[in-house]
Amino acid sequence: MIAILLGAPGVGKGTQAVRLADETGAAHVSTGDLLRTARRQGTELGRKAQSYMDAGELVPDGLILDLVREHLTTLPRTSDVLLDGFPRTIAQAEGLDDALDEVGLEVGRVVLFEAPDETLVKRLAGRRTCTKCGAVYNTYFGPPERDGVCDRCGGELVQRPDDEPQTVRRRLEVYTEQTEPLIAYYENHDTAELVRIEADRLPEAVFEDFRQVVGGGTPA
Repeated sequence: MIAILLGAPGVGKGTQAVRLADETGAAHVSTGDLLRTARRQGTELGRKAQSYMDAGELVPDGLILDLVREHLTTLPRTSDVLLDGFPRTIAQAEGLDDALDEVGLEVGRVVLFEAPDETLVKRLAGRRTCTKCGAVYNTYFGPPERDGVCDRCGGELVQRPDDEPQTVRRRLEVYTEQTEPLIAYYENHDTAELVRIEADRLPEAVFEDFRQVVGGGTPA
């Protein structure tokens, strides 16, 4: 089954997707990770995307759709796929439907993670990432033992440009303006069922609902 994960930046859908993928073997496709890899490798798409990502803007539909389409072709047709961070616009959703139809696939479930804006700002603006091992901390919810130093490897902890407070607020504005219309799109979709999950709870409670939803049920 192909499941789309919707929700504002910082809502936790990526963390939940990684855990479910580890448990079930599903393919976790994160456009954020794909774009950062392309940028780090200096590909043409990466260079084009960098200015948009650093400013908290959305990467243009054509670029992101080409990247996702290319990645999907590398996965076995029988794989369960968790699309995290894509689509983000109606145009992307329509493009995805067309691309899947070409290979005889379809979206089966859309999971909408929801949380208040004030929670999302703290989650994102407080995030710090290790420059060595990639471990992630949060100054509000999960700080390191020593400020600015990774507990695991001793590497320096930094704030990504797209996690700075002013950029976080802009990212939430962009989500409201351009991504929320997807809710209505998938509420009226031919094949996908949209299910909402309250994400402002303990991660374990959120995960239990998420696992049940993607497995075909509904949250408790």
